[in-house]
Amino acid sequence: MPVVLKRAQEQDVPRLWQMQVEAFLPLLKKYGDYSTNPACEDESMVRNRFRQPHTDYYLILSDGEAVGGVRVVRREDGKKRISPLFVLPAHQGKGIAQSAMKQLEALYPGAKWELNTILEEKGNCHLYEKMGFCRTGEYEKINDKMTLVYYRKYR
Repeated sequence: MPVVLKRAQEQDVPRLWQMQVEAFLPLLKKYGDYSTNPACEDESMVRNRFRQPHTDYYLILSDGEAVGGVRVVRREDGKKRISPLFVLPAHQGKGIAQSAMKQLEALYPGAKWELNTILEEKGNCHLYEKMGFCRTGEYEKINDKMTLVYYRKYR
């Protein structure tokens, strides 16, 4: 199952938004993080971020089908931030996110990466740590059920 990153175009925004909502909705139901969960965003928020000059959006394709997306924020200090990365629930657990991350690293050689994820989602933490990301020591408690953990990968 070949995984390919395809640079998103503005006409892809509705699909990116729909997939983002579908991918994050189970986490919203689990953690009740209404102020931070990407499933709570409307399409205009995704479109506004898409139009930012320092943002690159990619569709994640598996066998030619859009199964997720990823946004890369190119910061002024040269670091790259992944926010968000998502794969549709029906396609999770198949190595798609890992393959997408490897491709991002090839697209931005030598980049210093930053991201955050839900501490209680052990699979996410395992993925990023397996990919060489290290915890920064920064944590952000969102509510009684959920804490964000911050990661970086500097070469």
